[in-house]
Amino acid sequence: MSTPRITLYTRPGCHLCDDARVVVERVCADLGESFEEVDITTDDDLADRFGEDIPVTFVDGKQHDFWRVDENRLRAALG
Repeated sequence: MSTPRITLYTRPGCHLCDDARVVVERVCADLGESFEEVDITTDDDLADRFGEDIPVTFVDGKQHDFWRVDENRLRAALG
């Protein structure tokens, strides 16, 4: 599979992260894309950078969304 175009920054126990993951997984499956998920609790810099603003979604290296993932907007960004 190719390099993931989407990076989803999350942390364990985050219900918004769980919701975002479902949307990202669905969009990736439909469009043949892949994503990587990064747990911010494993990196102090990421934890400081994103704090309570998770989940944070990046597309092609640029911040796309935080807190919630809008499925239509994500599809458009990948189109």
